[in-house]
Amino acid sequence: MSNSTYRPISCSFYDELEARATTGQVCSLTYRTQPDTPPSTYHGTIQDLFIRDKVEYLRLADGFELRLDALVAVDDKELRNYC
Repeated sequence: MSNSTYRPISCSFYDELEARATTGQVCSLTYRTQPDTPPSTYHGTIQDLFIRDKVEYLRLADGFELRLDALVAVDDKELRNYC
C-alpha cells in the first residue's frame, strides 16, 4: 500500500486508535500491506498517530509504523464495521 493512493479511515475508528494510544493499552493490529495478501498481526502499544506526506500513520512503542488504511482490525474491532 505504500505506493497506492491513501484512503482515510473513518473518524470513529480513528477515535478507537486514539483511545488506545491515550491509555497505553497493548493492542493487536491486523493489517494488509497489499490488497490480495492474507492479513498479518502485530502486537504493541500505540505511541503516536501522525501524518506524513498527507498520509496517516500509527507508530508503536517499539518503532513499528503502519499506514492507517492498511488496518483491517484493532483487537476485535474491524474497520469495515465503522462509518
